[in-house]
Amino acid sequence: MPSCKQNQSSQEVVSADTIKNLFARYYDERMQLFPLEATQNGDNRFNDQLPCDISVAYREKIKHFYRKYLDELMQYDKSRLSEQDQVSYEILRWELETDLEGFSFDDHYMPVNQFWGLPLTMAQLGSGKSNQPFKTVKDYENFLGRMAGFATWCDTAISNMRKGTQSGLVLPKVLAQRMVPQMQAMVVKDIRNYIFYEPLKHMPDSFSSSDKARLINLYETSINEKIIPSYKKLLDFIQEEYMDKCRINAGISNVPGGKERYAWLARYWTTTTMTPDEIFAVGEAEVKRLRGEMERVKNETGFKGDLHAFFSYINSDKKFRPYQSAEQVLEAYRAIQTRMQPQLKNLFHKTPISKFEVRQTEKFREASASAEYNQGSPDGSRPGIFYVPVPDPAKSNVVGMEDLFLHEAIPGHHFQVSLQMENKDLPEFRRFLWYGAYGEGWALYTESLGKELGLYTDPYQYFGSLSEEMHRAIRLVVDVGMHLKGWTREEAIKYSLENEAESEEAITAEIERYMAIPGQALAYKIGQLRIMALRQKAEQELGEKFKIADFHDKLLSEGCLPIHVLEERINLWIETRK
Repeated sequence: MPSCKQNQSSQEVVSADTIKNLFARYYDERMQLFPLEATQNGDNRFNDQLPCDISVAYREKIKHFYRKYLDELMQYDKSRLSEQDQVSYEILRWELETDLEGFSFDDHYMPVNQFWGLPLTMAQLGSGKSNQPFKTVKDYENFLGRMAGFATWCDTAISNMRKGTQSGLVLPKVLAQRMVPQMQAMVVKDIRNYIFYEPLKHMPDSFSSSDKARLINLYETSINEKIIPSYKKLLDFIQEEYMDKCRINAGISNVPGGKERYAWLARYWTTTTMTPDEIFAVGEAEVKRLRGEMERVKNETGFKGDLHAFFSYINSDKKFRPYQSAEQVLEAYRAIQTRMQPQLKNLFHKTPISKFEVRQTEKFREASASAEYNQGSPDGSRPGIFYVPVPDPAKSNVVGMEDLFLHEAIPGHHFQVSLQMENKDLPEFRRFLWYGAYGEGWALYTESLGKELGLYTDPYQYFGSLSEEMHRAIRLVVDVGMHLKGWTREEAIKYSLENEAESEEAITAEIERYMAIPGQALAYKIGQLRIMALRQKAEQELGEKFKIADFHDKLLSEGCLPIHVLEERINLWIETRK
């Protein structure tokens, strides 16, 4: 007869095996329900599918999925799980509980905006240069299914937005205005120069002539009968019906249930229990601190005017705008990578094997796009890509380029996302998980590593990093200001102009971004501050035992974590290193 100890060990093995099975089933079922997410993660089983995720029926299906797995998860005794299974348990519980709470708010009544949404994503996918593969005949056939699904989605979006106008769940009018040129650009007469036609121009030579002819015919039919008419319907609806019923107010607190929704969004994006008022206070304090440091660096350059005059100087003086072509801008970013490369080994023991590229943002979205990072594929067939919009090379400013590269590329998003994706010791759902507070917090934290990486030797580049950090601090103030405290769009723009070096045009686009996606902008600074606090604690408590590369490797070793889980893991790491 086995001893109690042996019996307990046996039960733990069974428990560990079954909870790992739960994690695997959750991820696999999630990929079926979120096929665009699967495609992004390199899972090509569902590349033909585009469910109408904004329909009532589909939302109920997702809600049932979350509830089912939460109920099953809660049957486990967390204390009897292995250390990593406990971490996975905590992550999945937070994820499911938070997502379920989000269904209290009818966000499907506002399914599109000028910053993100399926109408923009669909064009990226259809370009043949994003994560939708176009290598085989089956790949080309798959996207036909998504084009058909897009037509259904757009019809549902219009129906939902119409219901939103009846209940007050509508966008600010200025955001609807911003969507008009985006939709107009997608309504074309000559489809041969259309973004959805691009894959047809690059069909592999291995395709037979009959397959090529068949696919061209199918694509032309889908583009003419599904894609263009869908964008045209959206355009007409926004211009002729929706625009006049949009709200004037900038903030979401002005829609039914808006204040409660914003409190949830603050928790969702920061993965903390901080209230919007607490976040606002942190933002004001950070703005004050950064202004003092910016004044110091301004004086270091020998500039005689005040801070606003310095902002104007770095935005207007031609010496900060030396580029004549987009390729020169891209090469300048590649040169930054070359300069910092030798120092990376001092800050990181483990670096990604995933490849990396700098590319210009596609023309169709370049005018309103920000620089961004798109993750590579797990099999290495698609590199991680740092997209740089260069609509006018002569307006590209060198100030802040080093900082931007650290954040969006290396060691910011590319290191974090790639190392997480490459870590096969993690359950699948954790390899592709994303939390803004951790992911954007890490990327913002890496901006502070510039001097350690041999950058920021020019005070103007260091000022650029301060300016970008100020940009993220301002977000805490203006986002809460608009969405909770009744600030107007114009008041938010004015506050930003008073405290940062960005142009009014750029600031306006940013403020409208925060109007479109409430709470998302809170993640960056809150996450960065928590990570910096953890580093400071580790340095103080470990003393000579503290090694920066070890700290960074630990931060990145377990993938994206909610902030409260990250703090638990780093605190435990500090204790074990003492």
